Amino acid sequence: MVNVTRLTCYSDSFDHYSHRVRLVLAEKQILADLKVVDPERYPSALADLNPYRSLPVLLDRDLIIYDVAVIMEYLEERYPHPSLLPAYPVARANSRLLIHRIQKDWCDKVDVVLASGKSIAEKEQARRLLRESLMSVTPLFSDKAFFLSEEMSLVDCCLLPLLWRLPGLGIELPRQAKPILDYMDRHFNRETFQASLSSVEREMR
Repeated sequence: MVNVTRLTCYSDSFDHYSHRVRLVLAEKQILADLKVVDPERYPSALADLNPYRSLPVLLDRDLIIYDVAVIMEYLEERYPHPSLLPAYPVARANSRLLIHRIQKDWCDKVDVVLASGKSIAEKEQARRLLRESLMSVTPLFSDKAFFLSEEMSLVDCCLLPLLWRLPGLGIELPRQAKPILDYMDRHFNRETFQASLSSVEREMR
C-alpha cells in the first residue's frame, strides 16, 4: 500500500545525503512532492525556512526538518511500515552506531573528495583512506543479504548512495572486494533503489 502524504522534499540531484532520503521514501513507498534544488542557486523562500541553506529539506505541513539524520528518523517513526530499524532498543542502538561510523569513517572522506576548497593532496589522501577502509571491512558483507542485517535498514540507505558514487570519486574496488561488489550489484538492481535515483545519478554508472 502506498502512503499518501503532503510531504515536500527539497533535494540535490547529485548529493549523497539527498539520495539517502529519496531511498527511504522509495523503500517506504511514500508519495512526496520532490523538488530539485541547485545548491548554488538556493531559493530565498527555502532559505527563510532553513537558516543553514543545506539539502535535503523535508516539509510536512508546518514541520520543517533540515538535518538528514533527523529526516530519516522522522520518516521511520511517521511511516513505520516497512520498518527500517530493528524492533528492539539494543539492536536499534547498534544500527544508529553503524550509521555514525559510516558517516565518520566513509562519508566524511567522500565530502573531502567532493569539496571544492580542498587541495589535490587532501583529496587523494581521502580517496586512499576510503578505499583502504572499505577493503578492511569486506568480510562484513559476506554473511547477510543486507549490511549486517537480514533486512533492508537505514544503515543500507546511508551506505548504498555512497557506494553508487565510487566510480565518480575515482575509486575502483579490486576483485578481492567481491563481497562488497556482490552487495552493490544485488541492491543497485532493486526496484526501490532504481526509483530513488535522479537523472544525474543514473549517469554516474
